[in-house]
Formats: sequence, structure tokens, C-alpha cells
Amino acid sequence: MPRQILHIDLDAFFVSVEQMLNPELRGKPVVVGGHVNTRGVIAAASYEAREFGLKSGMSIVKAHRLCPHAIFVPGKFSHYIAASKKFMAILAEYTPDIEPMGLDEAYLDMTGFEPLYGPVKQTAQTIRERISSDIGITASIGISTSKVVSKVAANLCKPDGLLEVAPGHEQQLLAPLPIGKLPFVGPKTEKKLAGLGIKTVGDLAKWPVNLLTKMFGIHGQTLNLHAKGIDASVVASRQHIKSISRETTFAKDTLDIAYIKANLRYLSERVGAALRKEGKSAKCVSLKLRYSDFETINRSLTPKQPVDTNESIFDTGVTLLEKAFKARKTLIRLIGIGVSNFVDSQRQLDIFDTTLLKLEHLNTTIDKIRSRYGFGAIQNGATLPLRQKTSIRDKDYQLHTPCLSR
Repeated sequence: MPRQILHIDLDAFFVSVEQMLNPELRGKPVVVGGHVNTRGVIAAASYEAREFGLKSGMSIVKAHRLCPHAIFVPGKFSHYIAASKKFMAILAEYTPDIEPMGLDEAYLDMTGFEPLYGPVKQTAQTIRERISSDIGITASIGISTSKVVSKVAANLCKPDGLLEVAPGHEQQLLAPLPIGKLPFVGPKTEKKLAGLGIKTVGDLAKWPVNLLTKMFGIHGQTLNLHAKGIDASVVASRQHIKSISRETTFAKDTLDIAYIKANLRYLSERVGAALRKEGKSAKCVSLKLRYSDFETINRSLTPKQPVDTNESIFDTGVTLLEKAFKARKTLIRLIGIGVSNFVDSQRQLDIFDTTLLKLEHLNTTIDKIRSRYGFGAIQNGATLPLRQKTSIRDKDYQLHTPCLSR
């Protein structure tokens, strides 16, 4: 029996949630990610805004220049989390084989469920209707025998569409598409392929595998198989998170060390909370800085033992920050902190030093308070300098890139 794989993608998710909460925004060019006068970046743009060239990752300043009549909203991540949970709950009613891909998309393996639900296309339509009625937003769904083709199909029928690719018709769908439409082909790979004269997915499918392997390694084999519509990867019910990071762009370039460290502390607490929620500790802490001239550096450090407390993440970040200051003391535009190389949160404690154990208990208590009353219900003194330059909404700091500092 051919596999029946669905890729479900919520359309312009952040914007759709904002439009659901405020129906007056429907049908208008809407941007989530900050106010007009901030220096943040777009987290999401409505389809009406995209017609003017607006897209995720673009600076708010450029977006306003391209579409001055667009409506800019800061967004609130808790609203997106709530909508995502409803989305995943709906999917779980139809199959246990779900692979979430972030908040707003997922793969479903519906193979063998036809006797229970009927034709897979009918089931997909029912799911779309449930998402619309229960959450108030639209979704696009691609159906095929593989994850890669289903994802392409979902992207092609956006927004609010449904496209089924019958077994044996995968290459017919893929061949005429620009190479950039194929998943896992980023801008660099696309440019490199274009240099070889490979412009379409069909072109890529015809290239000898050995030549692609020489140029791209094992990834070359994968590219060739995907171009032919072949993808045997299974729908994994739980993704393994490899890293957690948070960052923000300052309203103005700054060298105010107290303010920079206050942001670093806030972001470290966000990272720490997410890390502990996963039940993990991290063996690597990374700092990201972008200077006023847009030079960006990433520095990492491996602590003596895996970390999961706010304090240890922040202290390691400060060490990296101070080293960066010694190397170059230039106005800073963006700061970020991240953790990676995860291990289970189990370690041998020092019976003569209970400091770490106390910090872990403190962090656990803070997590519980924030989970119940909001992140801003309890604050560390190190974040207080944020009050002078950062607005507070719903008991939490609203950084200039709020959707990137969740």
C-alpha cells in the first residue's frame, strides 16, 4: 500500500492569529514583529503585505518604506502558543503519527486509516474545516506518498488550499518547478546549482548522482532523490531539539554595558526556562553579537559541566561578552544567547557545595510562578535596567523583536 503523508501548514500563522483576535485586520497588509519606529524585523507578513515585497526577516524600516500603509503589530507569543496547542490537539484526533515542525506545521502519516475515516483527501478536508471552525484560521495541506512532495504540494496550494499528488505523479509535479522550491535547497545551494546550469527540479533529477555527491557530499544524493520525488523518511512523532536560542535587536545601537547585560540576562532566563522544560542540560553556550556596521560574530564556550540554570547560562554569556568587548568595543545592534549539545538533566552534585542544588530549586520555583502568573510576575534585579528603555505589556518586557525573544 502506498504511504499517505500529509503536510499541514497554517497560513501566515502569526498574522492569522492576530486577525482572528482582531477581525478588523482581515484583508489588510499586516506585519507582526514590531512598531513602525522600531528597528526590529518582520516575524510574519499577511499575504496582502507580501504583494508589496514584505517577507519574514526583513527590517521593519524597509517594510514600512515598501508598504507605508501596512499595519504593524508587536504580537504576543503566548497567543501563538495557545493556537498551536489547539492545532496539534486537532491533529492528534486523527493519527498518533504526527511530526510537528515548529508551531504552525506538521507531517501526518495517515497510511491505513482509510477504513476508519474514508479517502485521505476527505480526511484532509475535514481537518482543514476543523482548524477553521475551532481556531479561526486557515491551513493548506499537501498529500502524497512522501514528506518532501507533500511539503512542496502544501506550499503550492497556499493559502487555504488542498493538493493531492497521486502515486506515480510526483515527478510530474516537481519537474517544472524552480530549484528553490525544493525543500532543503537554500540560497547558497541554489546559487551553486544555478552555476551548473541546474535551474529546475527536473534538471536536478537528471544530473548524475556521483557528480552531485562530489560537490555536495551525502546531501547531493538526498537532493537527487528528492528531485525525483523519492523520500523514505518516516514521520517521527517527536523531534529532537538540537539548540535553543533567543535574540533581540536594540532600538538604537548601544554600548551601555548595564543595558546590554540586562537584555542578556532576560534572554538567558528565556533560554533557561525553555531548556528546563525539555528536561535537558546544555554542554555548550553561545553568544551572538551584531555590531553597528552589521558585522556579526558568534562565540561559544563549553562550561566545566552541563548547564540548565539561568545563572550559569547568563554567567557564561557574560564571560563571552566581556571577551568580545576586549577584542572590539563597538556599538552593538543585536545580542543573542543560545545553548546546544544537550544531555539529560542528571549530574553528580558536590556534597560540600550545595549552591548548584539551591539554584536549581530556585529556578524550578520561578518557572512554576511564571507558568501560572506570567513571565513578568517575578524579575531578577539584573533585568531592571530594561525598565528605562523597554515598554512593559501584560507584565512582561516587550523587546524590539518580541517574537524572536519568546
